[in-house]
Amino acid sequence: MSGHDVAVGKNAAMQSFITQHLASSGYPALFVLALLGAMCIPIPSEITFGIAGAACSSTFALQAGGSHRHLTLWEVIVVGTLATVVGATIAYVVGRFGGRAFVDKYGRYVLLSHDDLDRTERLFSKWGDGLVGVGQVIPLLRAFVGFGAGVARVGAVPFLVLTTLGAAAWVSLISVIGYEASGNYERVVRWFGGAGYVLAAVVVIVIVVGVVHRWRRYHEAQARRAQP
Repeated sequence: MSGHDVAVGKNAAMQSFITQHLASSGYPALFVLALLGAMCIPIPSEITFGIAGAACSSTFALQAGGSHRHLTLWEVIVVGTLATVVGATIAYVVGRFGGRAFVDKYGRYVLLSHDDLDRTERLFSKWGDGLVGVGQVIPLLRAFVGFGAGVARVGAVPFLVLTTLGAAAWVSLISVIGYEASGNYERVVRWFGGAGYVLAAVVVIVIVVGVVHRWRRYHEAQARRAQP
């Protein structure tokens, strides 16, 4: 099996997983998927909200057990935004009250050091609390911005306000795109499947470089801490 086939297969598997859960459970499934996606769990929100948005159109229906399910656009946006805020808040609390302890206990397994937390704090100090809102509209980063804001001890009120604004903007944008593209949804899915090969290659390179970089940074940090 070629790399292209693997990439397309994984892409299709994720789409199928999300579609089946949205079809069988509707809004509760949407809430759980969006919640997990904001808690450092890489469930792609683009697929979740894109499919949910498409299901709001009369030209596209989720199918489960022989029945058809349609969703409502404003409800998708409200549920998705609320779930994102709740998930990001949980990650924020963990980062704020357990970030250092988490690194002490599990850092060696995920190659995280106290230097990483220090850099996170400096990043927020440089760019300000606005990074919380901006982070919510950046794919992948949005899954970790809550934890990072907690580590950086961003104020609770600014965090909630900015997270809500950023999440509402992102959920609305992707859901509306899914709604508008519902008539050509299968074509869009095939396009992403074909692009998946290139994306997979980029991801592999980034992961390899990232792991090597993290390994070096972690051990450098540990060596500095071991010095008298």
